[in-house]
Amino acid sequence: MSVPTKATPQAWLVWGAAVFAYLVSVTQRTSFGVAGLEATERYSAGASILATFSVVQLVVYAGLQIPVGALVDRWGSRVMIGCGAALMTVGQLVLAFSHDVGIGFLGRVLVGAGDAMTFVSAMRLLPAWFPPRLNPIMSQLTASVGQVGQLVSLVPFAALLGLTGWTRSFLALSSLSLVACLVAFLAVRNRPGAAAERSAAPLPFWRSIREAWAHPGTRLGFWTHWICAFGVNVFLLSWGYPFLVSAQGVPAETASLIMSLFVVVAIVFGPIVGAAVARFPVRRSNLVMLVVGAALVAWTAVLLWPGPAPVWLLVVLALCVAAGGPTSMVAFDYTRTENPPHLAGAATGLANVGSFTGGLIAIWAIGVCLDLARSASGGSAALYSLEGFRLAFLVLYAIYAVGIIGFLVERKRTRATHEAVEPLARALRRRLGR
Repeated sequence: MSVPTKATPQAWLVWGAAVFAYLVSVTQRTSFGVAGLEATERYSAGASILATFSVVQLVVYAGLQIPVGALVDRWGSRVMIGCGAALMTVGQLVLAFSHDVGIGFLGRVLVGAGDAMTFVSAMRLLPAWFPPRLNPIMSQLTASVGQVGQLVSLVPFAALLGLTGWTRSFLALSSLSLVACLVAFLAVRNRPGAAAERSAAPLPFWRSIREAWAHPGTRLGFWTHWICAFGVNVFLLSWGYPFLVSAQGVPAETASLIMSLFVVVAIVFGPIVGAAVARFPVRRSNLVMLVVGAALVAWTAVLLWPGPAPVWLLVVLALCVAAGGPTSMVAFDYTRTENPPHLAGAATGLANVGSFTGGLIAIWAIGVCLDLARSASGGSAALYSLEGFRLAFLVLYAIYAVGIIGFLVERKRTRATHEAVEPLARALRRRLGR
């Protein structure tokens, strides 16, 4: 496959169709987090059951990332994006009419499966349509535009849910995915001037997975994605809204505004991260650790604050956690630069499992801890109490610790395959000395 030397108008058209489908998939992914309180009433569910809805979706998403990564190398992005949108159409349709927890789970399984096919497929298009120098920036731009889907679920969907109720709101989401499906099949093409939309000579499925995982850069991408973005999944997909409204006593409108900051950060901070990675590729890991450290400090400050935290501190927490979203895209820069092109899809899928694996473990464990905290009080405490969340959110520190250890180990192995990297402190002293 030839390397593009410039971005053509057709490249922007293909990218626009793919990123629209990704935006819609993010809307579907985050919609249940906004509807969490309504879901508690509709399904007569406790915290652990409500958490299981998100866990089921994330298990499916994370479990399909590896096969999807290999299949996109074989079948191409057009088929995968279109089929993913079709699955989400059916999934939200099932959820719209469900009253039983089991049927609701089925709807989220279909949504998670369709969502799993979208992002990796969109990322697979970038090296085929854009020159290498633009790939870090286009990766961030893809993520930034896609995260507008969070805003769609937080504002118009939340408003529609309050005005028209559960069924009509999820029917609207189903229709939106149907539009994305049609756009994908009409406009997306796997590569410029390709006579066939399928890969000419794909590797056998398991061989592509083994070869991609054998590269330490792929494993480094996995742990980068884990530590940067699992907190985003915890906050947006399940526990952020109940934590703000029920535990911190923030008005619903203010909570929606705080959660919408994740979109603002993705749009503003994403291009900055992309430009920084393109300019200083050997310092990518330092940027990752800086953002992770800021998130840990913010979580600690909020959880240790006596009583409900002030709104300004909750805003700081949202900003620090949200910064992990665009920073997690560094994972795919690792997979792109450390793997040959024919393994791009498989490596991207493997890395993309990271945050969703950490996220589903955290979401489920937090739900269990909340139920245990309520049981310990004799059932007299509120389900989403401040003290309950303080205890439950200690799970986050364990997930961070596991991710940071894996990140540091694989960074060392990745650097061993290249020329020695000058320590950051020494490089700064040398530059200042000039």
